Amino acid sequence: MSADTKNSLGAISTIFLVPKEAAADLRRAMTSQAPADPPEAIEAEEAVLAENMQTRALEFIKDRAAKLDWEQMQRLVAGLLRAMGYKTQISPAGPDRGKDIVASPDGFGFESPRIVVEVKHRKGAMGSQEIRSFLGGRHKDDKGLYVSTGGFSKDARYEAERANIPLSLMDIDELVAALIDNYEQLDNETKQLLPLRRLYWPI
Repeated sequence: MSADTKNSLGAISTIFLVPKEAAADLRRAMTSQAPADPPEAIEAEEAVLAENMQTRALEFIKDRAAKLDWEQMQRLVAGLLRAMGYKTQISPAGPDRGKDIVASPDGFGFESPRIVVEVKHRKGAMGSQEIRSFLGGRHKDDKGLYVSTGGFSKDARYEAERANIPLSLMDIDELVAALIDNYEQLDNETKQLLPLRRLYWPI
């Protein structure tokens, strides 16, 4: 091998030679890990993620409930009342004179409390006139529950507050919240109307 060739190879080898200090820095950079997020930041991020998932789940449940027909919604509300310890009677199809469901401890409405339920499954909000009409057919010892998946107007809520009997208004958000709280106590027939699966989340 000529001297020129040796000099050329030597020159080539020195072009890619990394200084010791730089090589040490590269090794440290390749082996070092990024600093871990503080526990508070991790917990905050997990809390936001959990809240977002819960909100989406509630919206999915409301959408599924909204797809039920009126007869199914009536049965769903009756099933919720049974899960809460009442026995129910569902009015047959046709004019019901403002009572779709009667719930009571004995199932006949003889024992108190006697809860008379009206179920409106539609998009529009109920107004004060609908509330007055419902109250007009009630007895003084009745308790009222008015379920409207379309919600209630401000005047309707005011009318309920000044009612001559105890009256609760339940919109779709309150209905879904009550179903979730009492889901384990629902009978199988009611669960089939709105099947739900428990989701576990680390704490």
